Amino acid sequence: MSITRPAAVAGMFYPGTAETLAHDVQAMLSDVASRAPQLVPKALIVPHAGYIYSGPIAATAYALLQPRADTIRRVILLGPTHRVAVRGLALPGADAFASPLGKVDIDTEAVQQIAHLPQVTISPQAHELEHSLEVHLPFLQTVLTDFRLLPLAVGMASAEEVAEVLETLWGGPETVIVVSSDLSHYLPYDAAIATDSATAKTILRLEETVTHQQACGGTPVNGLIVAARHHGMTPHLLDLRNSGDTAGDRNRVVGYGAFAFTEAHHDRAR
Repeated sequence: MSITRPAAVAGMFYPGTAETLAHDVQAMLSDVASRAPQLVPKALIVPHAGYIYSGPIAATAYALLQPRADTIRRVILLGPTHRVAVRGLALPGADAFASPLGKVDIDTEAVQQIAHLPQVTISPQAHELEHSLEVHLPFLQTVLTDFRLLPLAVGMASAEEVAEVLETLWGGPETVIVVSSDLSHYLPYDAAIATDSATAKTILRLEETVTHQQACGGTPVNGLIVAARHHGMTPHLLDLRNSGDTAGDRNRVVGYGAFAFTEAHHDRAR
């Protein structure tokens, strides 16, 4: 019997109806399309808050995937756990993920590729209410045409353990990696700008020293950085803002950054 992980935060983090959701995602993508850099990313770091807060920043990353919609067939999606503590990187134990825009099949071949790694576990509970992975699905369903998903809820793990999983799944141009992470949380506006700017510089220097105070997805971010160094990748800052720039007051804001990582032979689209 097929198991589908249903949408848990539709109607909260993003619109709950397919028509409104499709309209809103397309509008955010259209807004950034004209200024999207000509990059061919192997990996992205993308925020995961409610769309009114971080959606415009996320769109700057996902717009880069649209020109490659016919090539990308597998998305490795890593996000931090917010509700359930897990050791390592947890698979959902499901056959598909759903959003109001439909279902995306889990990449069973990718699951088998990493099943032997000791840091890989199965935890439906970690995925059940987790928003850090789910909120990316509508963007992916909009910019890509035919792909399978490997969602990993990242808990207590080292950067090297995350990097080992990424290395195992690296693949070629058919595979793209998405790391889900917001930046600083609940600082005053000016303090958040300073903190997030420092975090962005750390990422751009490919230093795997990002703390959970700097980024809630610090563990998968650091794992990506380790892998990026090994592959000689170049990081690019696409957008850096916070909720005080998009929606909400500036007394306590959450920071958002979008980054693209390109391989040496694909630094820019040809």
